[in-house]
Amino acid sequence: MLPIHVTVAAVIESHGKFLMVEEHTSNGGIAFNQPAGHLDPDESIEQAVIREVREETGLDFEPEGLVGIYTLNPAGNGHYYQRFCFTGSVNGNLETSPQDPDIIAAHWMSLEEIINCMNAHRSGLIVKCLQDYLNGYRYPLDVLHYSGDEDLLQQQSLNFLHGQL
Repeated sequence: MLPIHVTVAAVIESHGKFLMVEEHTSNGGIAFNQPAGHLDPDESIEQAVIREVREETGLDFEPEGLVGIYTLNPAGNGHYYQRFCFTGSVNGNLETSPQDPDIIAAHWMSLEEIINCMNAHRSGLIVKCLQDYLNGYRYPLDVLHYSGDEDLLQQQSLNFLHGQL
């Protein structure tokens, strides 16, 4: 079985610019990425992206659609990733204030600026997510299901199925 890292990311656009974060990497380098991170225990995929955007940018993100689900098997670093990329809106002020100490800054960048820093991209998924976003890919959030209680989930589904008999 593969040790898969479940991650989330957000494509957030305002006035033709996209929110990107400049961050320290574990190997001592600096990289650019969409606001993104790992799923924590006991949280849904949607809760994870809201938390990650807040930690990395200080902004309140409201997911409105799923842009895509991406698998790197393996990624360039030899790890395995499953990325859920969202789009949505930011509530309130667009001024950023990162809270995560690994984030150097959050930037609103044009597509040209994002392309120009490609050698410093954290992942090839950055441009793939942007491509899919610009192509209009949006899947409803109700395709995602979360439960912290497997027995309750099963019972609710069984109740529904019995109602169909």
